[in-house]
Amino acid sequence: MRAAGPADVEPIAELRAVVMRPDLVRLGRYDEHRVRQRLRDTFSERYTSVVLADGAFVGSVTMRPAQSGGQWIEHFYLAPEQQGRGLGTAVLRALLDRADAAGETVRLDVVQGSAARRLYERHGFTLESEDPIDVFLVRAPRVMPEARP
Repeated sequence: MRAAGPADVEPIAELRAVVMRPDLVRLGRYDEHRVRQRLRDTFSERYTSVVLADGAFVGSVTMRPAQSGGQWIEHFYLAPEQQGRGLGTAVLRALLDRADAAGETVRLDVVQGSAARRLYERHGFTLESEDPIDVFLVRAPRVMPEARP
């Protein structure tokens, strides 16, 4: 992973449109312009990382401070051809290790019926709340073992 820069917003917006399309179409909420604009409106270089495979852009993830404390993961997208190969697990594990080391709770949301929910649940996320469109998940920090002399 590498830190995102200003030039990354459009490639990430395009990837978001590709990755989100099936779920948003299924939910009757796909809008060609809105799917990209939501990313543009919330893009933060400071908290966003670009995911690379063999040096090439294949995804993104943002982990920022949550308003309620802890961390919020959003804009976690991997190119479809990269999904199911363990890359998403590796990226998520790195983010969760960082949150665990800081003792922080992590929250995120997925759209109803998203296959990504299984990835998050395998890593300890549980249901916090849901509505007809979104499922909000939370994960408490894992207690880090104390160092022994």
